[in-house]
Amino acid sequence: MQSQQGFTLIELVIIIVVLGILAAVAIPKYQDITAEAKASAAKGALGSMRSGISIYYANAAVKTGTATWPPIDSMRTVNVVMSQSMPANPFQATANAPDSIVTGVTKGVVVGTRGGWAYKPSTGEIWPNTNVAGEASW
Repeated sequence: MQSQQGFTLIELVIIIVVLGILAAVAIPKYQDITAEAKASAAKGALGSMRSGISIYYANAAVKTGTATWPPIDSMRTVNVVMSQSMPANPFQATANAPDSIVTGVTKGVVVGTRGGWAYKPSTGEIWPNTNVAGEASW
């Protein structure tokens, strides 16, 4: 007797069905994880920028006796508010200026089309200048 090697058609169909089910379950999970990663990256960047803004405010109060928020030009300059260049907003299109910062007036309202970050110098507030996933209200 000759032994047969290989898979039968029914075995191949079952494998394809199982792979299809796994893909149907895994792809939405992957998309959720990608969105969560972007949100985490944006919140981390916001945390570091807000920390730098607060330190600038406190240093101004100690050195000059008057607490002032950093002007927008200081936000763009390395080693004034932050020790590194401005982080990119993970929600913006890469074609836009990745490290841009604009003067924002109302949290949640996107200014222009450059993306980046919106900063309100009168209050020291900073938020994403995009609203892909509701991030403009963070």
